[in-house]
Amino acid sequence: MRMSADPTVWRVKGMPLAPATGHGPLDGLRIAVKDLFAVTGFAVGGGNPAWLAEALPAHEDAPAVARLRAAGAVVQGIAHTDELAYSLSGTNVHYGTPPNPAAPDRVTGGSSSGPASAVATGHADVGLGTDTGGSIRVPASCCGLFGLRPTHGAVPTEGVLPLAPSFDTVGWITADAGTLARVGDVLLPDGPDRLPRRLVCLGGTEGEAGRYGLPVSAVTLSTWDDPDPLLLAFRQVQAAEAWRAHGKWIEAHPRALAADVEGRFRFGAGVDAATEDGARARLAAWRGELLDLLGDDAWLVLPAGGPGHPRELSLADKDAWRRETLRCAVPASAYGLPSVSVPSVTRAAASPPAGIAVVAPPGQDRALLRLAGGR
Repeated sequence: MRMSADPTVWRVKGMPLAPATGHGPLDGLRIAVKDLFAVTGFAVGGGNPAWLAEALPAHEDAPAVARLRAAGAVVQGIAHTDELAYSLSGTNVHYGTPPNPAAPDRVTGGSSSGPASAVATGHADVGLGTDTGGSIRVPASCCGLFGLRPTHGAVPTEGVLPLAPSFDTVGWITADAGTLARVGDVLLPDGPDRLPRRLVCLGGTEGEAGRYGLPVSAVTLSTWDDPDPLLLAFRQVQAAEAWRAHGKWIEAHPRALAADVEGRFRFGAGVDAATEDGARARLAAWRGELLDLLGDDAWLVLPAGGPGHPRELSLADKDAWRRETLRCAVPASAYGLPSVSVPSVTRAAASPPAGIAVVAPPGQDRALLRLAGGR
């Protein structure tokens, strides 16, 4: 059964929209599915009405959706995304800006904006989304929630509208660490469950990292002190892949996207093969440097990218916010590493939410969830 709901959050909502197909550890959990995932009987809208108008209903669930339903979860509804997932603010010129109850004057962050808002407002237990450049961790941080970006490739992306496949991941957002881990038990492959022996910190997060009872130290990284080379290399690869995925559609639908979103795609049209290859080589080198720093006993702690920016903001100020947010989110994205965003424990109560992120070596997803839960 379908029902009316906040149109800035939900494209379509039910009671539920799609029932569970089995029973298991997620019995009764309500899932808000980002409008990039195939849900049987519904078209993928991608946050854009022109895209939705041409899309056909899905014949089967995306594997991630199917696994959740088989484990007892219900699809409460399909929640909005920033257009084709190529933004971080959580604003959408077609559907509006969803509410952030933790900071009503600020955005939720995106692009998993609808799922984050659904969880934050208590209308869903889990927001199933994607994270390419921070789209799980940023809204989790902005809304005072928990969010996991798994190791790249750990959760199947079949049945999910792509943006940049080298960085696209399936992730999820919850209000508590326990639920975050329950979903991980269903979606994640088996892996090591050994916690690190120490934490190394960027951006003044030593106080936040102290909650885990592990030795903590500050580190220096050139890509943190001067993030522009990293952000440019990431942008070149991301935009080139995004243009290959959707450039033909954009050319056929001029001005169907918001100008800033279309501009990001069109940047990719100008990235030639040599530039893209050079950017990939730089990302691989920086990844190696970070993994060498962490070794086999350390994980990285840094800001997660919140708080959200004010709901009304000039384009120049929004671009500045985007740069600082990407500075926090891109390392895990560019290097294919798992990262969990958890709410701050040191921020003043009157301040808007902002989380911290813990980044682990590849394959340490289950251990990362254990750390997030204080286990």
